[in-house]
Amino acid sequence: MRLEEDFATRLKAYEGRPAVVAGVGKDPVNAPMIRHWCEAMGDADPAYTGPDAIAPPTMLQVWTMSGLSGHAGRTQVYDELLALLDEAGCTSVVATDCEQEYLRPLRPGDEVTFDAVIESVSDQKRTKLGTGYFVTTRMDVRVDGEPVGTHRFRILKYAPAGKPARTEPARTEPARTEPARTEPATRRPRPVINRDNAGFWNGVARHRLLIQRCGDCGTPRFPWLPGCNACGSPEWDTFEASGAGTVYSYVVLHHPPFPAFGPPYAVGLIELAEGVRIVSNVTGVPYDKVRIGMPVRLAFERYDEELELPVFRADDGRGVEP
Repeated sequence: MRLEEDFATRLKAYEGRPAVVAGVGKDPVNAPMIRHWCEAMGDADPAYTGPDAIAPPTMLQVWTMSGLSGHAGRTQVYDELLALLDEAGCTSVVATDCEQEYLRPLRPGDEVTFDAVIESVSDQKRTKLGTGYFVTTRMDVRVDGEPVGTHRFRILKYAPAGKPARTEPARTEPARTEPARTEPATRRPRPVINRDNAGFWNGVARHRLLIQRCGDCGTPRFPWLPGCNACGSPEWDTFEASGAGTVYSYVVLHHPPFPAFGPPYAVGLIELAEGVRIVSNVTGVPYDKVRIGMPVRLAFERYDEELELPVFRADDGRGVEP
């Protein structure tokens, strides 16, 4: 118990410490990135086009992302915290959620600056993914020194189920001369199921892909959300997708490799016949044969004893697979 308390105290000492200082957006807010975002999201709101266009508020994080070259303003503190959790066996990470607050619209030409702080580190938590700690960072975004928004980002650093987290970093041991053992293949990450999307996953368990539909204006939406994007209504019901779709866009993943996946593989943005889009694997065809506009059809693929996911196979005209 004493070791656990000491480790928790070490983690709590990171709260309030800076993660990024005087960060600068890699690009000014710009129309091409706004257009790409809107096309990918299927958002045709006229507020995002024309001479007086604004950026979709949910793009707030886009303007602060570091890309592969990293941020010059990033401190070592955040990396130290993650390394400490790694040493304690919490070697896996999953982003769980984010919260954003908007103070004024961003417009093309705005140049953002930002600072980020480690806002909180939770006590040890047991989840379906494994045991670990939630780490929340808060990023304050500004333009010309004026606050324009806040972005809170939360991750779970955890020891995968079956590998309990220790309550202290591992002791350093002398280097061994024998060859390292090959780790067994890692299971795929588990989806985060909450009260907002539980109905979707219940449908998947019954081999039904359920789409939400606004109870007031009738607009279909996916992924599942508490309210309607079109009218804001909290009323909704569901209907079952036919399973027919086309590849709206796709990427082929080569790097970074992850033991649970076998790169290269194709991940598609699938436009369903019902007009909504879903991100999923494209299967049944070599990754280099996937094309935009390719007809695909819903299937359900089981990866282990408890994980089954909707995927989309190149349509061979046989209909939805059971």
